[in-house]
Amino acid sequence: MRRLRIVLAILLCKLARWGLRRLGRGGTNLPGKLAVRICPDLLGSLGRQVYTILVTGTNGKTTSSRMLEQCLENAAIPAFSNRSGANLLTGITAEFVANATWTGKMRFAHAIIECDEAAFRHTAPLLDAKIVLMTNVFRDQLDRYGEITHTLNSIRAGIEQSPHATVCINADCAMSVDMMAGLPNPVRYFGVETPFYGDKSAGVTEVTRCTACGRDYVYEYRTYGHLGNYHCPGCGYHRPNARIAVTKVLSQDIDESRIEVQIGDATHEATINLPGAYNIYNAAGVMAVADAMGLGFEVIGPALAEFRGGFGRMERFEVGGQTIRMILVKNPIGCSQVLHYLVEGQDPVLLIFSLNDKTADGTDVSWIWDVDAEVLGQMEDRLTAVYCAGTRADDLAVWLKYAGVDSERIHVEYDDDKLLEIVGNATVPVYIIPTYTAMLTLRDKLARKYGLGQFWE
Repeated sequence: MRRLRIVLAILLCKLARWGLRRLGRGGTNLPGKLAVRICPDLLGSLGRQVYTILVTGTNGKTTSSRMLEQCLENAAIPAFSNRSGANLLTGITAEFVANATWTGKMRFAHAIIECDEAAFRHTAPLLDAKIVLMTNVFRDQLDRYGEITHTLNSIRAGIEQSPHATVCINADCAMSVDMMAGLPNPVRYFGVETPFYGDKSAGVTEVTRCTACGRDYVYEYRTYGHLGNYHCPGCGYHRPNARIAVTKVLSQDIDESRIEVQIGDATHEATINLPGAYNIYNAAGVMAVADAMGLGFEVIGPALAEFRGGFGRMERFEVGGQTIRMILVKNPIGCSQVLHYLVEGQDPVLLIFSLNDKTADGTDVSWIWDVDAEVLGQMEDRLTAVYCAGTRADDLAVWLKYAGVDSERIHVEYDDDKLLEIVGNATVPVYIIPTYTAMLTLRDKLARKYGLGQFWE
């Protein structure tokens, strides 16, 4: 009877996905819902056949997964991944089914799966991952995740039920390090051993206290947020040594970063085919995973230089001879880092912010007021115009005004088709900065209008 349920679930899931793709829709979630309805433990049956690398954390999951995908491709290790970013239980189930035969035999021996941190406690036990990459933990959508401790508890619960996993942890994130206390899993730490900015307090701060004695951490330097080289002046608790350590940032521009990184006793230079301090962290985490798999730098280095970013994550298009970049944001830390990246440029730009308050975005949009938006004032005449879009466009306009942006440069536009006309007629580089559902809508319309690949491809 169970075997019949598995076959029926796979059949229905595949047919639903095929039908939705024929209609031009992603088919990333509904097929999985149907499959789980018929066979609740389907993912467990399929997952046990695969060497799974699970990627979780607040920021950087999709980009890290794409970097890992390139690493395995360069190492000639066939693998599949949930490229669409559908990272809840149903979306992950649909991806496994898509890569299985009708009878439930997996076609690949390896999988790279990004998993929503709130869903991690439910998904991890079914997959029995061999490696878990935890990118970081920041305050995120309060209506979905609550306080950071809830996120940490969810991830810890998943790791507790992943006994065969090596866990790659950001050494610069004190909360992530502390979360592993008492767990028997092997740990590989990665981190950055140089500040990204001239001062020691770049960006908004998540306050962290030592869980052992309650004293505030003291930082030798911070990279951004609560990440950095910390120690407790009370009990002496401190940042652990990182096996994968970024020791120098050699150069950064609008397209890429060059770093010096130490892996064990060896030092290498690496080029990351994306800009931004947060992508240096993503690359360090990926190097930790590759190192845990026994992949050498001859594989890792070229992969970081060659990989294509995930959809909407610093994704670059050429439209009408002009460069368009789309950068997903969803919380104060991530958005602040995007703005710091923009400020570091030299050329004039046109910005489009699109803020939605749907369930997948987080219905509470008050997080925008914690963003370090005042840095936009440093752009001065480089900022040719700012368009506010999405269901909370008016909130964006007020936010930008209070951030010090010239009100004559702020425009509200609710019509996405008119936004695309603005993009197509732009005479300067355009940066589209949307929340999740806004990104999906704009990305789909850009794809249809300008012949770009769909988000699941």
